Amino acid sequence: MSGGALSGLDENQREAVTALRGPVVVLAGAGTGKTRVITHRIAHGVDTGAYSPGRVMAVTFTAKAAGEMRGRLRVLGVDGVAARTFHATALAQLNFFWPTLAGDTAPSIVDNKVKLLAHAADGVGLSPDRATLRDVASEIEWRKVSMLSIDAYAAARPNGIGRLGVDRVVALQRSYEKLKDERRQLDFEDVLLACAGMLEAEPQVAKAVREQYRHFTVDEFQDVSPLQNRLLELWLGDRRDLCVVGDASQTIYSFAGADARFLLEFDKRFEGARVVRLETNYRSDAAILGVANELMRGRPGALHLTASPHRTPVATGDEEDQIVPLPTVAAFEDDKTEARAVASRITAQIADGVDPRQIAVLYRAHSQSAELIAALADAGIATSVLGGRRFFDLPEVRQGVMALRAASVAPIEGGLVDTVRDVLRSLGLTDEPPQAGGALRDTWEARAALLRLAQEAEPGVTLRAFTDDLTARARVNDEPALRTVTLATLHAAKGLEWDHVHLVGIAEGLLPISYAATFEQVDEERRLAYVGITRAGRTLSLTWSRGARERQPSRFLREIGSGTLRAAGAPARSGAATRRAGSPTGSAGARDVPRAR
Repeated sequence: MSGGALSGLDENQREAVTALRGPVVVLAGAGTGKTRVITHRIAHGVDTGAYSPGRVMAVTFTAKAAGEMRGRLRVLGVDGVAARTFHATALAQLNFFWPTLAGDTAPSIVDNKVKLLAHAADGVGLSPDRATLRDVASEIEWRKVSMLSIDAYAAARPNGIGRLGVDRVVALQRSYEKLKDERRQLDFEDVLLACAGMLEAEPQVAKAVREQYRHFTVDEFQDVSPLQNRLLELWLGDRRDLCVVGDASQTIYSFAGADARFLLEFDKRFEGARVVRLETNYRSDAAILGVANELMRGRPGALHLTASPHRTPVATGDEEDQIVPLPTVAAFEDDKTEARAVASRITAQIADGVDPRQIAVLYRAHSQSAELIAALADAGIATSVLGGRRFFDLPEVRQGVMALRAASVAPIEGGLVDTVRDVLRSLGLTDEPPQAGGALRDTWEARAALLRLAQEAEPGVTLRAFTDDLTARARVNDEPALRTVTLATLHAAKGLEWDHVHLVGIAEGLLPISYAATFEQVDEERRLAYVGITRAGRTLSLTWSRGARERQPSRFLREIGSGTLRAAGAPARSGAATRRAGSPTGSAGARDVPRAR
């Protein structure tokens, strides 16, 4: 099995995978195969006997990422690794040890912080609106992950929130904590605080946890907060078997307490740590990487991404004349015109044979989506907005899965695909999709996705096995991609990729956002733009509009410079010109190159 764990790796990936004893820090740029490295490193450790699966803890930030990690490990023949989020791990430990320590079950978890804050506001004679309550909830989260008391918070954030002065914000937070205690509840951040407190106060608990878990891996380490880092230290104790993976250029949650210094200063905190840099990008064409590198040039911890040598130019003539289209930039008079232009470009891409699932429109704020959704609907293009309801929670999907499971009880005459199609037709699936832009089309796309899953199943799979697989996928949030164009905020797009990306609203006031006033806040906006750019594999278009407020082009466009961008509609530059513009190579990517993520 060790040969399998080491196969298909480049030199730097192999170095990281074979560094089985910590401390190790893997600085992994966008598209360089960090998840592949993490899972292959664990598999190699198990294959060689260096790790026992039950003693490995792999920590990430989302349940979906943890599910993907477990799935990849299963493919590599490894079961039993604890791949979870920080919160899931802490909650499991609290629930296990609390009855022994307290003689009772652990407190329940607050399911709606804003609702509880509204009750707390009543208790101190305040009546803030819902938007203010949401901001107070965010401040509570920031305070706790930053490990600050309420008094220390007041000193750090003296300006208050909206119409609430800092004294009233403090009073509201104290009322919230009191009400929560009276109801014997913990909020999301309390789970981490309580787990850390338990490990600090109860030596026998700390000893049991450290005996259980000997080898630690943390993904997205640039997003670790002071509280999460403290909990990790308590899990480790005085040991050094820790591997962290991250990219400082993708730190986009500083507002929520993320601190990239834990990643950037890892080798100083852990003397003798091995540092491995992953800078070969397997996702994007060289011209796109040129834009990304220019944007992050000189920033702390920035990696210089180079295109994989296996990505070949589009065949358009002699080698010296290979066309490597530079990412485009275009300006428009208003948002509606910009949205229509993007819709027109996407229409042309789909007409050229591009799968809608490989197209995304990204923006800074949800408020920018309305014009885009309308323009795409007018063009007859179905869309999905990332961050909405989960696929397997959609009523039509739940109905479809239940109907398929009921059908699996009786013998079936046809094959899997025919049976699934018949069941879904009985629920309303038609051969032709309804008009784009409404609930009927959304429902059709969801049912059509279930049918595609059946079409993609292995030959010979039974209907019962298929429905069991659907249930397993729902449990780990392994969602199929709808055959739609994706619309998403830059925050929601992190960790995803598409062949063709349209990044809209690259104007002052939108990106960077208007309230980004300090150097650190603008730098976070730059990293957001970087995340959006590096989602693209084959083509990238950047657009902005002047609008009623006479916006100016984003400073990021000036920093990138005209050498790595061309005006929309201008002739594409040759590979030589692209190389001169600062792109690491002159080659563009082939569609059939496997992508390591």
